[in-house]
Amino acid sequence: MILITSPTLTYLRHRLHSSQIKSPQIRRHFLRSREISTVDRCYNPWQTTNRFKLRTRDSSFLCCARRKPETATVEVEDDSIRRIVRYLLWTSEAVYILWLFLLPYAPGDPVWAISSETVNSLLGLSLNFFFVLPLTNAAGIHFLQAPVLHPMAEGLFNFVIAWTLMFAPLLYTDRKRDRYKSSLDVLWSLMMFLTNTFLIPYMALRLNDADPDDKPSKRSQLGEVMTKGAPIVGLTGATVCLISALWSLYGRADGDFGGIMDRWQYLIGYLGSERLAYAFIWDICLYTIFQPWLIGENLQNVKKNKIELVKYLRFVPVFGLLAYHLFLNLEDESV
Repeated sequence: MILITSPTLTYLRHRLHSSQIKSPQIRRHFLRSREISTVDRCYNPWQTTNRFKLRTRDSSFLCCARRKPETATVEVEDDSIRRIVRYLLWTSEAVYILWLFLLPYAPGDPVWAISSETVNSLLGLSLNFFFVLPLTNAAGIHFLQAPVLHPMAEGLFNFVIAWTLMFAPLLYTDRKRDRYKSSLDVLWSLMMFLTNTFLIPYMALRLNDADPDDKPSKRSQLGEVMTKGAPIVGLTGATVCLISALWSLYGRADGDFGGIMDRWQYLIGYLGSERLAYAFIWDICLYTIFQPWLIGENLQNVKKNKIELVKYLRFVPVFGLLAYHLFLNLEDESV
């Protein structure tokens, strides 16, 4: 008997035979893959995965492809940047103290060799704090005679001190202030005398990792006064800064201090010969950096409809702080 088979029938028989042989192999392969995937997910349950189904003739299997976690990478990058910034700040603090206080290479005398002339000048500038005595004397009130100093020196001194005053409400409303474990009252009080000697360490310490067990600390009485009176502090500081600039150019017109060009020439010589004046220029430069930095990280404290305005004004020396104080949302500052 002769059997006639067509090519189509032969092909179908071959496919059936092959599937019977390979099906157990395929099944074992995917069962093993599924076991490995399950173990891997159990080992790292937080791993983000992309899932898709692979179908065979027998069944469908869930396959998982791991994706590289993005948040962890961002956190590592942020930590690296914070470490670098902290290192730069502590280095700046060391340079600030060594160069401005101890080493004899900067203009003027170091602390350990300060002259009596510098001491007398500093005392005179302190007595003319915020131009109280000069202005009262000019108004005919002479309960205490104001020392007569060059208006450029008086203007520079009071400008920096007034700007330092304006930092107080910003520090007391800083969202990261609790990372600084010491007293903010002491910090700000020392800043009024030694400015960035103490502000630079604060900027470095506020970059430390937050302690999850720490609760927000309650403000001191001084902190409450500075926070609730932020608009007054801001207006006072900005007004004194403006008066300082005008006083430097036009103050004591009845004295023998010359015109604007003469005063400018005095300022150049003053900065090149007096350590105190030279340090004030450093303070102005550092304040110009720290002001937008601190305000930018505390924009959530500002009234919502003024955030965009403060966001851009924060780069303007003095007036950026004034804008922050005027538009501070005091209702949210109850801590």
